[in-house]
Amino acid sequence: MELKSKNLLGLEGMKKEQIELILDTTETFKEILMRPIRKVPTLRGVTIVNLFYEPSTRTRISFELAEKRLSAELVNFSANTSSVQKGETLKDTVKNIEAMKIDIVVVRHPSPGAPHFIANCVDSSVINAGDGAHEHPTQALLDLFTLREKYKRLKGLKVAIVGDILHSRVARSNIWGLTTMGADVCVCGPSTLMPYEIEKMGVRVYSDLDKALDGRDVVMVLRIQLERQRSGLLPSLREYTNTFGITKERLKRLNKGFTIMHPGPLNRGVEITPEVADGPYSVILDQVTNGVATRMAILYLLSGGEKKLE
Repeated sequence: MELKSKNLLGLEGMKKEQIELILDTTETFKEILMRPIRKVPTLRGVTIVNLFYEPSTRTRISFELAEKRLSAELVNFSANTSSVQKGETLKDTVKNIEAMKIDIVVVRHPSPGAPHFIANCVDSSVINAGDGAHEHPTQALLDLFTLREKYKRLKGLKVAIVGDILHSRVARSNIWGLTTMGADVCVCGPSTLMPYEIEKMGVRVYSDLDKALDGRDVVMVLRIQLERQRSGLLPSLREYTNTFGITKERLKRLNKGFTIMHPGPLNRGVEITPEVADGPYSVILDQVTNGVATRMAILYLLSGGEKKLE
């Protein structure tokens, strides 16, 4: 089986079989990462541009490591040190970069839909590494892989996504991915941070955290994205923490063998307490590890997925 598209722009509308293909391929690449020598020549001769218009730590380093582990040639682009500062348009930037004969563009951009726009401008494969508050498909795929690795299934898992749903591309991609794979998903957060008619995405909505957590297997905690918010959405961070913060006491409502997740970066003491973030039920660092394997799998599949893994 192969991916039906040459791009990975989002999980909305992606078929279950396609998600399973990525997760199965990720298993293979995680095995490679566990070897003493963690590099394969699979993408030798493939040139990849990391086109980041927003700051990033985990996603950018994860993609760079994935590309290096696959022996690809990579070029890092930063908007702060490019001709964007001189007024160059996004279209002109990507057209000029493609003229240098590249194969894959990994893009993070503050504007929703920017990766889709780029995909219409170039012949290269495009991977969405986060576009505004729209989608972050590779983060959701690594989250799905992390859960499948622990529970051996996704169907029937009861997942609560808690926090700033309105501004979260991670939440949207995870909702699409988890519901497609048969998970039972609910969201919880302040009404001012809840998207209009989010119920239409197939999730239940709670404003009471205790009710949202009751009988859940997984809690996916989201960061309060102050940099995207307008004023007046929250009375104070202290009140948010008291009402929606994930504390050890609140974990008692979860099912046995529960899991705590967070896409990072963490605001310790705001949306999650340190003892929860660092506790034995947390898979936050496993998510980071699995991110490299997941992105290796995606790069491999988008490049054709035909070369032998050595």
